[in-house]
Amino acid sequence: MTNFFDSSWWYIFCLKCRSEENHPSWQPSIWPKLCPYPFCPTYRQFSRIMALVLIGVLAWCILYSIVGDVAAPPNGILYQLIILSISAHIGGWLMRLTTLPALIGMLFTGVLFQNTKIVNIDDQFSEISKVLREVALVIILIRAGLDLDPQALKRLKYAVLKIGLIPWFTEAAATAVLSKFLLKMSWSYSILLGSIIGAVSPAVVVSCLFRLRSKGYGVAKGIPTLIIAVAGIDDATSVAIYGVVKSIMFSNSSITQMILQGPVAIIGGLAFGVMWGIICNYTPEKHDPFMVPLRILLLLVGGTVTVLGSELIGYGGAGPLACVAAAFTCLICWTKQGWEIEDNPAATAFEIFWMIFEPILFGITGAQVKFSELDGEIVGVAVAILLMVILLRMLFTVLVATGSDYNMKEKIFIAFALMAKATVQAALGPVALGEITDKNSEDYDYAKKLMVVCILSIMVSAPTGAFLITISGPRLLTKTKIPVMPEGWRRSHRPSIRDISIIDEEEEREDVENGTGGIAVSCSNSFITQKNSSNKDVSKIDGNSS
Repeated sequence: MTNFFDSSWWYIFCLKCRSEENHPSWQPSIWPKLCPYPFCPTYRQFSRIMALVLIGVLAWCILYSIVGDVAAPPNGILYQLIILSISAHIGGWLMRLTTLPALIGMLFTGVLFQNTKIVNIDDQFSEISKVLREVALVIILIRAGLDLDPQALKRLKYAVLKIGLIPWFTEAAATAVLSKFLLKMSWSYSILLGSIIGAVSPAVVVSCLFRLRSKGYGVAKGIPTLIIAVAGIDDATSVAIYGVVKSIMFSNSSITQMILQGPVAIIGGLAFGVMWGIICNYTPEKHDPFMVPLRILLLLVGGTVTVLGSELIGYGGAGPLACVAAAFTCLICWTKQGWEIEDNPAATAFEIFWMIFEPILFGITGAQVKFSELDGEIVGVAVAILLMVILLRMLFTVLVATGSDYNMKEKIFIAFALMAKATVQAALGPVALGEITDKNSEDYDYAKKLMVVCILSIMVSAPTGAFLITISGPRLLTKTKIPVMPEGWRRSHRPSIRDISIIDEEEEREDVENGTGGIAVSCSNSFITQKNSSNKDVSKIDGNSS
């Protein structure tokens, strides 16, 4: 009977559901009898879930006592959002078990709930959805700034700018032209759509790259670090251009002000971001016992104010750019004061914030897809446009990488990795629709088409990109050494952008050129692990003696 269970799909599924943790769970003596391994969660997992359930129920009770029917089941706005967000989180967890990004499960959960009438996300949700998307955007942008590696950017600066910006402009321009003539959209909405579609999603590629990185694929030439840096540059460019175009479209300013709006937004956003980053460096003082939470809160409220404030004064492109600039400035300053790049408490905090807002953002975005209102012809044309621009971007990525130190297989892999869309499209796709009140106007139709294309881009490219990265990585990248993760060095067991670049790729590459193999090197400690051919004897030796 034991052998049957050991080989059953249910046993394998339960093993996969058990997350690996550094320290074993404390448990009552009766727990193993009541909940046998691995068919039941550990006591730690059970108690954590119970704590979250109690917090959620009590928080809802407080909310209900304050706002009343708005939070009451089954039709209260806040109640439906809570149900959708929790269900999206569960859907994301199930999707993660398949090794695909969780956001795909969250998105499809929203689509399912909306079209089966479990929730009804309509116009009455527009104001609260707008606020939630803006907060999610702030978190996305600050994470992008905190997760940029200054040393990697300096080392790979030409490759990052070339591989990031040229294909981005190509894809954005192609999207604008094709949507203008095939979807019959105005030039302003077409350009707005192009600026959104050009963004690459780190949320999709990080988990896939983490698995490849942990097996040693592509580390010798710093390919994972390059892809993450390109994705960050793309996101910042997309959001900045989008903000400028959107502020011009919905502005009543004069022609002169519109012309000056772009340069002023870019220069003003960068200047304010750098200034705020410097302020966060000196306030609070670095030896303050409350330094970490105060820095995190300052960065969060500063980013939120810049995004909301720039919209208020009519310079929408300045705020998002300021978020990225402030976070990156903070990262540089804080590392000089002793914080390690790969173990940044602020980056960990914003990773937790994103864990909260990710199911909300993608659940709401998916719930805005109503099959009864979709035009089959528009969907078909939109999918065709997306396939064309993605293939065009992949082609240009391979072309612009010519002359770099990558072979053809590696160029093709980089092109695969930079095709996935998700976070920026989910955050910005529905925004233009919320700006228009007249549902009978042409602008409303254009904004609806824009949102549909953005959601379809996630559905088409996110699972495809994740699948191609996972499948093609072992076939297209060179396998070098297996990095050992120092125990307990991260607060979270989830794959993060920081996990991608904890190893010195230059040192790895020198070892590969010298023919050295089978050794795992980690930048965060001075030990390396050497395995013999039988993989049984493991010993630690000083990393400098390699």
